[in-house]
Amino acid sequence: MEDAELREMLADLIWLDALIATELIQVTENTSAILRKSPPPDTCLKDHQSLRATALAIAEKYHKETALARHLGKHQ
Repeated sequence: MEDAELREMLADLIWLDALIATELIQVTENTSAILRKSPPPDTCLKDHQSLRATALAIAEKYHKETALARHLGKHQ
């Protein structure tokens, strides 16, 4: 495997991991809301937003201009 091909593959995997992380955060929030029958605590929502921003920054470091930022903006 060529170095460029390996770098591209690793960048794709990092981006995909960030996508999975952000979606998992959303699933966790949704599950919590269903079980509590109310939104998650504000502290959790703030922490999750920070974690999403970190994951997005990592993802965009390797793949700019994807739909991830737009999609995350739709998460509540």
